[in-house]
Amino acid sequence: MNKTQKIYFASDVHLGAPGIKDKRQHEKRFVDWLDSIKKDATEIYLMGDIFDFWFEYKRVVPRGFTRFLGKLSEITDLGIPVHFFTGNHDIWLFDYLENECGVKVYREPVVKNINGKKLFLGHGDGLGDYDRRYNFLKSVFTNRFAQWLFARIHPNAGIGLANFWSGKSREKNNKEYGNKYLGDDKEFAVLYAKEYLKKEKVDYFVFGHRHVARTVCVGPESQLVFLGDWIQNFSYGVFNGETLDLKFINEPV
Repeated sequence: MNKTQKIYFASDVHLGAPGIKDKRQHEKRFVDWLDSIKKDATEIYLMGDIFDFWFEYKRVVPRGFTRFLGKLSEITDLGIPVHFFTGNHDIWLFDYLENECGVKVYREPVVKNINGKKLFLGHGDGLGDYDRRYNFLKSVFTNRFAQWLFARIHPNAGIGLANFWSGKSREKNNKEYGNKYLGDDKEFAVLYAKEYLKKEKVDYFVFGHRHVARTVCVGPESQLVFLGDWIQNFSYGVFNGETLDLKFINEPV
């Protein structure tokens, strides 16, 4: 990477979320940001919950998001790799984005060496055994048979039901965790990162999920970056080859 090149990270946009009043403006804000970074981006990482809900039937995908999907296609057509990590809200994303928009989809965390730095990348949910109840629910939603059963529901009913679940899940998470940092001794991602460092050195852990925009020191030479969200923080990460920093859209790109 040269000094003008950057790698960008964003998560938790929740496109289509029922609680967002102006969904078109919300989508346009994120699309405008994608458009603004394509001039110097060598790669773009979308770290989960980009959609508030997504399920691909065999011949049907959710209505909407045309500006976002078009911008993804434009960026990958320019030769800029886009990496998409599924989150807990868009866990039922299969091959549509890969086939139609040219993105690379990940369903599990990965470790990448970039410019001599080791980055541990993932949405940030279901790490370790700290939240066994959630891990059980995730195992159900990733079960092939459960996905087959859901696909038998008509899209009008299935997507409506899923949006209801999404709203209830958000209410529950806000009640239990909110979008405030709980402390180094209570954040599952921090506990996981510190445990992981006992067996392998990592320069940066990069997670979404918690809607917290914060950088946490988890080791002598290791940091965990919570990417925040695009509902309240409007935040993202930028890696210049040496450091990975949090930025906000009201700051210069």
